Amino acid sequence: MMRALWSAASGMIAQQLRVDTIANNLANVNTTGFKRSRVDFQDMLYQTLRAPGATSAEGVEVPTGLQIGLGTRLVATQQVFSPGVWEQTENPLDLAIRGKGFFQILQPSGSVAYTRAGAFKLDSEGTLVNSDGLPLEPPMVIPGNATDVWVGLDGTVSVGVPGQTDRQVLGQIELAYFPNPAGLESLGGGLYRPTAASGEVVTGTPGQDGLGEVQSGAVELSNVQVVQELVNMIVAQRAYEANSRAIQVADDMLQTANNARV
Repeated sequence: MMRALWSAASGMIAQQLRVDTIANNLANVNTTGFKRSRVDFQDMLYQTLRAPGATSAEGVEVPTGLQIGLGTRLVATQQVFSPGVWEQTENPLDLAIRGKGFFQILQPSGSVAYTRAGAFKLDSEGTLVNSDGLPLEPPMVIPGNATDVWVGLDGTVSVGVPGQTDRQVLGQIELAYFPNPAGLESLGGGLYRPTAASGEVVTGTPGQDGLGEVQSGAVELSNVQVVQELVNMIVAQRAYEANSRAIQVADDMLQTANNARV
C-alpha cells in the first residue's frame, strides 16, 4: 500500500512543477522574444516481482512479467523555439529575425549572450543596445547627425547624413545559431548562454548559410499560445486531483486494514 502513496505523491509533485512552468509561460505572454517551455515526464523505477520470460514452478516460460511502477518524475523543461508573431512598430531600431538565429549581446563580464528580442535602442553615445543597456555584438554606433537609420534584410546598417545623397554604411549585424538551441541556458532578460548541450555557436551573415533575415521596424513577440496553456493547466489540475484521490483511497485502505479484527 505504501507504493501507492509514494507513487501518487510523485505524480502530485510532477504536476505542481508542470503548473509552475505553465504559469511562467502565461506570465511572459507579452514578453518580446520569449520562448515557451514545456515539461518532459519520465516513469521512475519498477519493482520487479517476476521477470518477463521467467520459468514457472511447472518449468514453463511465462510470457509476461510482474512489475509495479513507482511513480513519475520531471526530467526536463525544454524551450520551444518556434517563431512568435510579429508586431509592426515602424521603429527602424526594432529588429525581428525571419527564420533561425539569435542576436549577439555583449555582457559586462565580456562574454556573449544570445537573444531573439530585437527591441534595440540608442544609448548616450549612439551605441545600439538592448533594453538593459547591453550593446549589440559586434558593436554598432549610430552618428548623432544621422537623419534616419535603415537596416537591410542582410543586416546591413546604413544612415542618412546631411549634405550627402548616398547613405553611409556603418556595418553589418551578425546572427548566431546553435545545432541544439534547446540546450541553451536561460539567463533571464531574454538572454541565453551556450552550454555543452547546445553545441558550438555558428555566426554568419543574415540570409546566408541557413540563417534568417533581419526585418527592421518589427519585433517578435512571445510564442505562447494562451488557449493551449490554459488547456494544459486544466489537464495538469485534473491529474493533480486524480493523484490526490489515489492518496486518499490508499489511506482509506490502510485504515481498513488497521481496523481489521481477528
